[in-house]
Amino acid sequence: MTDKTVITEPGVPQMHDVDAVARRLNVSPKTVRRLIDRGGLPVHRIGKLLRISDEDLAELVRNSRSA
Repeated sequence: MTDKTVITEPGVPQMHDVDAVARRLNVSPKTVRRLIDRGGLPVHRIGKLLRISDEDLAELVRNSRSA
């Protein structure tokens, strides 16, 4: 697998696809899609593509923390 060049633009959040989020969370892409379908992880739809922002991913992790 090769790294993709990321171009950052001020005011535009860093976005990730479902597979990248699954790798970051060490879960399957199916688990990420379930989170999306259940409303636990907001997505940005760009045409047919699903993208998850860094902010939304961080919020998911913060909210999933148990005491």
